[in-house]
Amino acid sequence: MTRVFGAVVLAALLLVASTAAAIWYTARGDSRPSSDAIVVLGSAQYNGVPSSIFEARLEHALSLWEDGVAPVVVTVGGKAAGDAFTEAEAGRDYLVDAGMPADSLLAVPEGVDTLESMRAVGTAYAERGWSTAVLVTDPWHAMRAERMAEDAGMEAQSSPTRQGPAVQTRTTQFRYILRETAAYLLYRATGESVAGAPGIG
Repeated sequence: MTRVFGAVVLAALLLVASTAAAIWYTARGDSRPSSDAIVVLGSAQYNGVPSSIFEARLEHALSLWEDGVAPVVVTVGGKAAGDAFTEAEAGRDYLVDAGMPADSLLAVPEGVDTLESMRAVGTAYAERGWSTAVLVTDPWHAMRAERMAEDAGMEAQSSPTRQGPAVQTRTTQFRYILRETAAYLLYRATGESVAGAPGIG
């Protein structure tokens, strides 16, 4: 019995360690294939003004669009009770103010977490006959976002932002990797998402 228990504990530790390593490895990547759209994962906004985390993602998406990665940028995310703007609307308006033409933008104002957002984007993709996406989010969030996008019917790769609070210190990075490891394993085990800190839900 002791050996069986030890084997189970060891297997669980190996699963956690391998998942954390995969998250770290995915975070270091930067895929920019020609795609149907660039999808920016939403984060907090304050009366229509993107938070610093969200702004970093939007600026990176703008750079990808300017480089010709995709003709359209999709902003996605709903709103909390009492909010006047959705994350998708705040992101779209930010990019318009930055000089992007409105016909190059698609706001999908749905989703309180990554899973709901990816399912909403998947529906928008199906309606337009699109299939390929480059996801823009924080580095540690990229692997789970890719998985959820693929489960929603998209062929997704990620180009994480390298700016913003989520990548400022090693302590912050370590904390995000731990949280993403738990969130990813929970999603794979249950098919459910977890609402939490920006980029974690």
